[in-house]
Amino acid sequence: MNHSVTEVRPGSVAAWRMAIRPHTLSVSLAPVLVGTGVAVLVGGFSLGPAAAALLGAVLLQIASNFANDVFDFRSGADNADRKGPPRTAQLGLLSETQLFAGLAAVLVAALLVGIYLVQVGGAPILLIGLAGMVSAVAYTAGPYPLGYHGLGDLFVFLFFGLAAVAGTTYVQTGTWEPLALALSVPIGGIAAGVLSVNNIRDLDTDAPAGKRTMAVRLGPRGARWWFSLQVFGGFVVVALLIQLDALPVLAALVLGALPAAARVVNTVARTDHGPTLNQSLGATARLQLLFAGLLMPALLLS
Repeated sequence: MNHSVTEVRPGSVAAWRMAIRPHTLSVSLAPVLVGTGVAVLVGGFSLGPAAAALLGAVLLQIASNFANDVFDFRSGADNADRKGPPRTAQLGLLSETQLFAGLAAVLVAALLVGIYLVQVGGAPILLIGLAGMVSAVAYTAGPYPLGYHGLGDLFVFLFFGLAAVAGTTYVQTGTWEPLALALSVPIGGIAAGVLSVNNIRDLDTDAPAGKRTMAVRLGPRGARWWFSLQVFGGFVVVALLIQLDALPVLAALVLGALPAAARVVNTVARTDHGPTLNQSLGATARLQLLFAGLLMPALLLS
């Protein structure tokens, strides 16, 4: 336990901040930025739905973080051998009752945001929202927890890629834009890469706890190749979209993120050191945001 954690009082604001994991919330921001950029490109930007989509995505990610904290502790996946950042249930900083209350409050807030978005987008948004709420909890809970059966990467790709990018565009334009669907692939892929780093770091503790993540299924070497594909695949998708004239040449600005991508892939490939992989997890989240930011000029100025 590091010095900063020992200073955190049980039930304090700092403990709740630890459970929220704000350093990872850019995973929710990046897809909404890209989806909004596509809406601007096709002439359908609407501030209210865009802001609600961002708030809804962030709330669902926080709900998932709370659920992970409490249910990974219950299952034994979070224990004294954990290499990852501190978890509040494991350290006794928040009780299970407190985390369940926080989870319920966040889901209610997400439901209220969802009611507004359903009024804007109709039945498709209702289905996406309900699926997102269920999956945020079912990732680590229920009779078939997704993350424990190697489905975590798919969940992240679908909800922080496909649903978040294309859904954000849809609530503003009322149409499922092919470009938004295409751009959900690189954004969702890098988002899933954040999870991959997490699971590579936790290989030693997840397998004994019965948590069959994609990393456990692929093994240390295969998991690192999978992470490389998740990170570099997005650049290939953008290059293809430029070649097909679906994106302007200005979108080649995303190549500016390649050095950062190469650094994080190289680091993950070469280490099992927990603190280093924790830094790589944050670096992957920042890479997704950088990728989205470099893509925005092509969407906003075209």
